[in-house]
Amino acid sequence: MRTRRPITVTVASSVAVLGTAAVGMRTLIARQAAIARRRIGKPLGEQALDADRVWRRKKHSGTPVELLLLGDSIAAGLGAGHRRDTLGARLAKGIARAEGRPVRLRTAAVVGSETSALARQVAAVPESSRADVAVIVVGGNDVTHRIPAARAAGQLEQVVRDLGGRGIPVVVGTCPDLGTLRAIPQPLRALAARSSRQLAAAQAAAVHRAGGRVVALARAVGPVFAERPEEMFSVDRFHPSALGYRRTADALLPAVLAALQETGVPANA
Repeated sequence: MRTRRPITVTVASSVAVLGTAAVGMRTLIARQAAIARRRIGKPLGEQALDADRVWRRKKHSGTPVELLLLGDSIAAGLGAGHRRDTLGARLAKGIARAEGRPVRLRTAAVVGSETSALARQVAAVPESSRADVAVIVVGGNDVTHRIPAARAAGQLEQVVRDLGGRGIPVVVGTCPDLGTLRAIPQPLRALAARSSRQLAAAQAAAVHRAGGRVVALARAVGPVFAERPEEMFSVDRFHPSALGYRRTADALLPAVLAALQETGVPANA
């Protein structure tokens, strides 16, 4: 008669195999993360161009629309070769064209920020400085630093609520699709793509609860970044190029204009 192997031994063996596989996967991911860091490097430095100014056309007059940018390196415009190509400047020029008024840009976004930094960014803006609309783009660093999506989304929700309580409408561009970053090898890229989608979904739900507007950047511009990476990304293959920022601003602009109209910002004050 055949002797059965004890169930405890079989389970223990399975756990050991799974444990070994998990350790192997963590080691692989760590190695691939190191490869990605070497590939990307920091050719752009850590300081975005200063685009804060009043953006206008010659015929524009009246009180400027006040635009506040919060978030990470994308919100700050890292990768743009000229200040007119940063996300903030692109949005400011788009608002100016649509509203027929000058737009004053204030960028509180900081390169490398996670969502936890948003509250500090808001606190750094002087109380005397009003804003007609705030735009937030954040999430990529939360994914790369493995911040739980629920925690990051909760932090974002609180900031959107706080700004709304001050009468400032908020538009949030949710976490971009990190699966478009070809500098990241597989399977790390697939994991980053999944994590960025999970965070974007959590962000969208949180912002809706807080009364803000959401633009799903992964859906709005992710496909073109995936199809045309040489054009859409800057030299570090991580941050948007001038064209990448233009496409991102075009995706955000309708929501920003809708927020301004909803709050009754006059067309020419």
